[in-house]
Amino acid sequence: MGTPPVPLEAAQVGILVLDADPQSAGALRVILDSEGWRVRIVPDPQLLLTELKSGEWSLVIANIALTPPNSAAFITLRELSGVSVEEGGRMRVLFLIPELTGSQHVGQLESARVPYVVRPYHLHDFLEKVSDLLVEVKAIAAPIRQVRYEFGGLRKQKKAAGRSNSMFASRDSFSYTDEELAEYEKSESEASRSRRPRRNDNLGNPNR
Repeated sequence: MGTPPVPLEAAQVGILVLDADPQSAGALRVILDSEGWRVRIVPDPQLLLTELKSGEWSLVIANIALTPPNSAAFITLRELSGVSVEEGGRMRVLFLIPELTGSQHVGQLESARVPYVVRPYHLHDFLEKVSDLLVEVKAIAAPIRQVRYEFGGLRKQKKAAGRSNSMFASRDSFSYTDEELAEYEKSESEASRSRRPRRNDNLGNPNR
């Protein structure tokens, strides 16, 4: 059975990830690839700035440890992501904050009015933030709102009440490490393939 084609809309979404940690970057790639989006990972700010010149990116996800608020990369990202769609803006940014440095950066990012998530983040909340930013720049038509809370055979039900859609992440009891997120997405992908009905794409060849 061949791989199902990626929807045209998804294939046109470009997401640039700045992260020097291979494990963390790999987990992000798995999550974003699962939506069919085009993902490129760069390990340092200079490569990030070079990639930004192409103008092909709808979203940049950047580890704040590599782009402190006084750096050229941070200033560039803030300026580019601050341009409204009406004024020609086509890119947004989402900063990742390592858990141990959260208190150091949260106040600065909120003052700068830029979105962020703190690790370990919740898979559902992370994808919602990503999709909301992509909708904002018209890269996708509708936000992601349904991601299953299923890992290790346990289903965690979404909290229906009191949930905020703020771009500034709140911490809750549903937190995963990067390794768990990667394993979860792998198991979801395998389960999806096993549930998909097998098609006979070779009707003209009786030997296949």
